[in-house]
Amino acid sequence: MKELGSNKNFLGIGKEYSSYKDSEIVILSVPLEKTVTYGKGTVNGPAEILKASHYIEYFDEEQGRELCFEKGICTLEPLNFKKISLLKSLDRVYKEISGHIRNNKFVVTVGGEHSISYSAIKAYSEQFPDLSILQIDAHSDMRESYEGRKYSHATVMSRVAEFNANITQIGVRAECKEEADFKKDKKMKTFYSREIRMGMYGDNWQELAVKNLTDLVYITFDLDAFDPSLLPSTGTPEPGGLYWDEIMKLIKIIGMDKKIVGFDVVELAPSKFYPTANYTAAKLIYKMLNYAFMSKE
Repeated sequence: MKELGSNKNFLGIGKEYSSYKDSEIVILSVPLEKTVTYGKGTVNGPAEILKASHYIEYFDEEQGRELCFEKGICTLEPLNFKKISLLKSLDRVYKEISGHIRNNKFVVTVGGEHSISYSAIKAYSEQFPDLSILQIDAHSDMRESYEGRKYSHATVMSRVAEFNANITQIGVRAECKEEADFKKDKKMKTFYSREIRMGMYGDNWQELAVKNLTDLVYITFDLDAFDPSLLPSTGTPEPGGLYWDEIMKLIKIIGMDKKIVGFDVVELAPSKFYPTANYTAAKLIYKMLNYAFMSKE
């Protein structure tokens, strides 16, 4: 378990604030890409997010704090998946995250393709039995299988539902009939992007979404949830997506009303034509951490 130094770690912070022993937060890079089917490049996502994070201000003006110095953020060396199968890769991720949770660390899993979320959510669900899952995503990812694979970026949430079906979706705007039927059978709630835009939930859709969650929440954030005009660098961009401020409001409400126990951010496919996407992804992670650790007073 090697720690990355300030020249490569998240935010570029010094050793006194980034050692594993003294940090409450762990950044785990998971550059896994074995099932992508459209745009490729998610294997490079974690490294580019870490690079871009060096340009983020430590100080969060909304909360008036420097979270990285209060809690400590340790960035670990990326996991290696060369010459091993997808299932063995997912098991490696699961075991790694489980160990950090047992060490009382708040784990941020940075992908890589969305299939890695299966491992993270499994680890967290075992540690927190009453856990609810918030999936922020353009796609339902609930096919039973895809292109002959039971484990895939397109099936990840159906695999999750086999052990924890307490899933609420935000921002979906692309799914097949099989997925719609599956969610109906499981009585899952989806706040479709189209419905949000049409005002079907009024101006307080974020509050309504949070009511579906238990007190303990895990967030899986596929970056294609954002509208491509904001973040185009993802494998399967879909028009009609969500925007920064409305997502920040949602996560802030969760941080105020619930307890965020961990999260993942996946599916950044870096492009030299859109370097701002890397920064947006890095900024998202730091804002989510600020909301996860915000004061309840």
